Amino acid sequence: MNLDANELTIVQQRVSAGHHVYQGPPKSAAGQRVVALDRATTAALIHHRQQQQERAARRIEARLAYRDTGYVFTRPDGQPYHPGYFTHRFAILVKRSELPPIRLHDLRHGAASLAHSAGVDLKTIQDQLGHSQIDTTADVYTSVLPTAQHEAAAATAELVRKAARDRLAAIRRSALDPAAPRAVPPSPHPATRPARNNPKRTPSGAAEPRGAVKAKLK
Repeated sequence: MNLDANELTIVQQRVSAGHHVYQGPPKSAAGQRVVALDRATTAALIHHRQQQQERAARRIEARLAYRDTGYVFTRPDGQPYHPGYFTHRFAILVKRSELPPIRLHDLRHGAASLAHSAGVDLKTIQDQLGHSQIDTTADVYTSVLPTAQHEAAAATAELVRKAARDRLAAIRRSALDPAAPRAVPPSPHPATRPARNNPKRTPSGAAEPRGAVKAKLK
């Protein structure tokens, strides 16, 4: 972790198979990534590290077993937790809080959905989650698109309504103050003059009287 830069670099993972724990690189190259941290999360991690260092110093002073393994979250002796510990611990906290039954892994999906609802594009979410293909990100998180589309539609409609309100206010001001310039919308079509019937002309070029035309029609 580079807390000065508000960044977390993921270079390895711990997975369990029964009682055995395996440590190695993420399952894909995209899994090795840098995740940006917000200031509140960075402050919480700095506080956690200070407490961790204080507990380590007390254990060493008391001549208790302690090993600096470099992990962020460790047991009192410095050893990393079994991966299954966080899953079970989270389930206990959810039950105590009387929350709907959700898994620890669901927090990953929840964070991505919140990010998308906040306006973050799918490419950035793909990088955050470590998906190798953006299609995977789109397939998993398209469920949040209808909400985003409704919000976009509401924002567009509000823009139209605001323009209508401004237009109506301008008309009312013009009606109350005759000296005020009237807001006349431009015509969508150019002004056209009505077509006229050209009078019929004689072989000499003079206009033939309308009565003569009628007489011939008879």
